[in-house]
Amino acid sequence: MKESKRKQAQDARQDQTDMLFNKAEKMLSVYAKATGCGICVYNHNCVPLAEMVNDDGIEKTICRYCTRYRPGTNAVEGSFPEEPCHDMHTNAIKEASNQGGSYTYSCDLGFVFWTSPIYNEGRFSGALRGSGYLNPGVLEDADGRIAALCGSAIQPEELARRLGTFSEGDSEKIKSLAEMLLLCAESLSSGSEDYHDILRRRAEQQRLLQEMIGELKLKYPAGSAPPGYPLDKERMLIAALRRGDSKAALHILNEVLAVLIFANSNHFKYIQLRAIELVVLLSRTEINPGHSGAAALETNNRCLRQVQESKTIEELTDLLHAIVKRVAGQISSFQGIRHATALRKAERFIRENFTRKISLQEIAAVSGLSAPYFSTIFKEEMGENLSKYLNRLRVERASRLLLETDLSLSEIAGACCFEDQSWFSKIFKAYTGISPGKYRSQGGGMIQEISEDNLSEDFLKTMQ
Repeated sequence: MKESKRKQAQDARQDQTDMLFNKAEKMLSVYAKATGCGICVYNHNCVPLAEMVNDDGIEKTICRYCTRYRPGTNAVEGSFPEEPCHDMHTNAIKEASNQGGSYTYSCDLGFVFWTSPIYNEGRFSGALRGSGYLNPGVLEDADGRIAALCGSAIQPEELARRLGTFSEGDSEKIKSLAEMLLLCAESLSSGSEDYHDILRRRAEQQRLLQEMIGELKLKYPAGSAPPGYPLDKERMLIAALRRGDSKAALHILNEVLAVLIFANSNHFKYIQLRAIELVVLLSRTEINPGHSGAAALETNNRCLRQVQESKTIEELTDLLHAIVKRVAGQISSFQGIRHATALRKAERFIRENFTRKISLQEIAAVSGLSAPYFSTIFKEEMGENLSKYLNRLRVERASRLLLETDLSLSEIAGACCFEDQSWFSKIFKAYTGISPGKYRSQGGGMIQEISEDNLSEDFLKTMQ
């Protein structure tokens, strides 16, 4: 029975693939005729399936000469991957897939190619490759270079006829042809209409990260001690978010990630663990007026699960970027709510003073409102009462002191304005589901303990 279902699934996938490449052949035949370019279609193993030519019927690459006549190769046409330029084309397809877009390149002889990936349900399914031009300035020497490569195996007349179909391509023209081929690839992709956009976004994120990592390599050459975790950058990130400055927050996030990746390049799990801690911290920063505690908790737990399930740096970075943008956007909306100025003043005062005992009267005085009225609007707009808000901030600080210092539990309790160690342990466990001692011994137990078992009763009711 299982074998039968597996066979049916394989047949269904094959039918889908056949339909995809039949559609590709029709579409790209029109592309080849309209542009005068040559087109090659590749399958998911980067093996060429079909080539489209223009109305003259002349292949718009010189690749077959390399295959037939290049000294030192025993490859025959269609014997992949032995063909001498197959690796070049395969690597270009992989680069285009990494970028989620079009990739332009040229071979040793100066012939220009461009390629774009095809996806099916988010999976790489093949690629398209265009050709038909030479790099500027190489046309006059092309016959000599090809003749030198292939020896006397090519007749001069045949070589002249073949080269007569090529012209020098200016960069703008080739760029336009590459973009047109990308549109074809996006049209052929199914079930993942935005997947090219996702890959392009991730490629840009990684480009910026690599620039920062490059700077760190210069600052910390091989053999020197790597930088520690940038707590100062983390504080700057929170400050940027509280201003609703998404651009600055994303830049600082990249700086944090660059240090993490540079110092722990072979330890993805550790990077992932730190990322989860960062998500927890961001969830404590978020201000979303009118957003119920249950809904906020659901969002935060979903984000945590996504980060925990991430498999690559690219996926992890993209998730953190999305979370930072969401939090920054929600904090920005805070500016438009009733009593925003008063609450901003109060919130700033609390952040600066929560490690000591502060009363409702003190905070209300800073806001310019009466204590009873301030207490009412604080809960309405912030989604929790003042006492819970203060406890969250203190637990957040305590969790960092547990991981970053050797202070005793009683010292941490005092530094975070808890009455005593017993009360500290009780509040800490209520918020994290784990005792302070176990949190420290596990190197951040809150992260490991966050699960659906720790959801509030209100949230669990929404799941029923």
